Amino acid sequence: MRGNELLDKMELVDPAYVEAADAAPKVRKNTWVKWGTIAACLFLVFRLAVPAMAASIPTFYDMLYAVSPSTAQFFRPVQLSCEKNGIRMEVVAAYIHENTAEIYISLQDLEAARFDETIDLFDSYSINTPFACIGHCRLSDYDPDTQTATFLVTIEQMEGQNIIGDKLTFSIREFLSNKETYARILEDVCLDSLTLTSDTQTVQPRGRSGSGLAKDYIRSNTVLRTAGSISSPVPGVTVTGIGYVDGNLHVQVYYEDIFKTDNHGSIALFHSETGEQIPCSGTISFFDDAREGSYEDYIFPEISADALGDYELYGTFVTSQGPVEGNWSVTFPLENTDRYSSDPAQAATP
Repeated sequence: MRGNELLDKMELVDPAYVEAADAAPKVRKNTWVKWGTIAACLFLVFRLAVPAMAASIPTFYDMLYAVSPSTAQFFRPVQLSCEKNGIRMEVVAAYIHENTAEIYISLQDLEAARFDETIDLFDSYSINTPFACIGHCRLSDYDPDTQTATFLVTIEQMEGQNIIGDKLTFSIREFLSNKETYARILEDVCLDSLTLTSDTQTVQPRGRSGSGLAKDYIRSNTVLRTAGSISSPVPGVTVTGIGYVDGNLHVQVYYEDIFKTDNHGSIALFHSETGEQIPCSGTISFFDDAREGSYEDYIFPEISADALGDYELYGTFVTSQGPVEGNWSVTFPLENTDRYSSDPAQAATP
């Protein structure tokens, strides 16, 4: 019997029988001996099912049963799937309680090895419900042997209303994987001999952050004017400007085609003698003219031009080759799973 079939059958087992397995059988009543034997057998089937379940849905076993079998029992198997582009998306199991749904979604590559432990749904997933809700998704496990990645999706209905009885559609348009992470000194950038730019421009930011910077300065939206390619430390990433704006050092980096690659990173200053790393105090990012790539000015307000020669640029960058597309979608009911763990009378009802 396959692990999935055993998992389906286990939800029909009365937990009272499992509890009876721990109690010593009473010799004076044959019925108790009989039920104790049945419960022990059912418990043995349950224990034997775990390795089979590990073979068919290993992430479910690894993440839940290794932590607490009692916690895992709250999750009811769903096992509805959608297969496109040689990749199967499956709703593995769900725990629906009050206004919250916790759902395990797996992606398995059936044909090749197109993703690894760096897989990212890249904000391309959608949760369609007949009610207002908030939700988030995170990677829970990756199994390289079966090329399976499992995500935990958590959904909460607004205003605390019960969500049992409705249906939910979970969709994934595409995902990213096989990301590369680089962290190194940019040795081809010599700050002590570099010609600094003083040309600036005012932009419409797509994002900004700051700590230790005056709010008025961040809101000025003034950044370096792109000076061309100063350094290209990794594919898809280019240093396009280094200079001062209103007395503050700016290092500008261009990230190519961010909507397809999610290229991003950070810049710090590395002191050549002490080894101290100084992170930037703020950033201002803005789109290129095609609104496909993004420039980001990293701001260091306390580094004077005279001291710049004591530092080197240190970059941390994450890049990818682009998305795998498929438009996977599964619709399934939001059924109450509390009853399977707390009400033995209903647990035997399919």
